[in-house]
Amino acid sequence: MPICACSVILPENQDKKKDMKLFQKNSMINLWRNIRYNLKIIFAGKFFWFLVASFAFYLFFAITEVINNQSIGEGDIYNLMLFPGVLLVFYPSVFGIQNDEDSRILEILFGIPNYRYKVWLVRLMMIFIQVFIILIGYGYLSSLLLYPVNPLEMAVQLMFPVGFLGTAAFMFSTVIKNGNGTAVVMILAGVALLIMADALERSQWNIFLNPLELPDNFNPIIWSGIVTRNRIFLGVGMVIFLLYGLFNLQKRERFV
Repeated sequence: MPICACSVILPENQDKKKDMKLFQKNSMINLWRNIRYNLKIIFAGKFFWFLVASFAFYLFFAITEVINNQSIGEGDIYNLMLFPGVLLVFYPSVFGIQNDEDSRILEILFGIPNYRYKVWLVRLMMIFIQVFIILIGYGYLSSLLLYPVNPLEMAVQLMFPVGFLGTAAFMFSTVIKNGNGTAVVMILAGVALLIMADALERSQWNIFLNPLELPDNFNPIIWSGIVTRNRIFLGVGMVIFLLYGLFNLQKRERFV
């Protein structure tokens, strides 16, 4: 009797396992399709070219570092990876709202309850995760070609200024509501920050602070405190920019 009972139950369990595997497979396929669809909207089909441009700038800065410096350290790797990371996050953050308007899906998105969280918050997370993974790849490449670094730690440190500028661009895009206008504002702001970088070189308010490059004749303990406060400043700034941008997206009459 026990043998017969087992022979009856086993096929049912197998069917359940097959159904579960099929459900999981379909869920993963749907998730992948949603990710691809949103990435196409975010980058407007231009992601490949921005990736190529980012890699070209990375190679250019890497070759420049090799030519100009006889010795390369972690701080140099941080500097040469910063601009390619900012470039990757620049376009989707600046032109995202305009791309929705140009593709005529902005009105549809406003019909989704809490769409700013369900759509744009998810999109921004996808952008930053994608940039983070690419920066890890640049870190591995730098370890092979230039100087051994921890790619994960390097990517984490770079995401503070990259995320700060990305969320700032997103916030300005919800205020200006025009991609070209937002790009001009962000470029002018970037130029101003670069001009002020020397004056703020050892300040916690320096957005481009290099945490892996200890200034000459500077106490390491004091420098560690400055870096910690700088990361807190950038992290809080990211949250404020993100929340303010999402708050602006609930004002439908301003966009339609």
